[in-house]
Amino acid sequence: MFDIIYLLEMIGIVAFAVSGMIVARSKNMDPVGVFTIGFITALGGGTLRDLMMDNHPLYWIKHQEQPILILAIAIVFSYWRRAERIRESGIVFPDAIGLGIFSILGAQLALDLGHSWFIASLLGVMTGTFGGALRDTLCNEVPYIFRKDQIYASISFAGCWLYFVCQWLLASETIALTVGLLFIVIVRMLAVRFDIRLQRDPHQQR
Repeated sequence: MFDIIYLLEMIGIVAFAVSGMIVARSKNMDPVGVFTIGFITALGGGTLRDLMMDNHPLYWIKHQEQPILILAIAIVFSYWRRAERIRESGIVFPDAIGLGIFSILGAQLALDLGHSWFIASLLGVMTGTFGGALRDTLCNEVPYIFRKDQIYASISFAGCWLYFVCQWLLASETIALTVGLLFIVIVRMLAVRFDIRLQRDPHQQR
């Protein structure tokens, strides 16, 4: 199970880092900026989670291969000409993957440390959304989590609770993790594709 979780962590880091670097390149940032935005997007949520739970040293400090991987991706993104052609809308899929992975893994860690389902779900949402919120803020964009035209944090929250319930009913960590993760990724993509929102702008209604 550890190997599966570690693999998911690395996939989530790559996905979130790429989403941050796409935005950074669209803002014409230099290689330092590309690395910084990618690093913050990928590791910002986990850093906040560790600080909230007084979990030291921070996870990425114990696993230096994670920032090293982000640096390697940043170098490729900075000097790969085709990266310039990737539109900012291209962050939706990697961002959804990162949201799903880090929401569930953040909630799982909180449970392992003895927290309740509710607290674990909040920590899961923080882990999954905070990096992206920092990315958007630093890039002068309104974060997804605060946009009326986006369902974001609520999907993370619901996915965490689905993970808890599946784990309780099925007594299978692997199945529960898979169901929760897929729910977040699929629902997030469907919400973007079909413009599903929690609240409609009354000025747009007939």
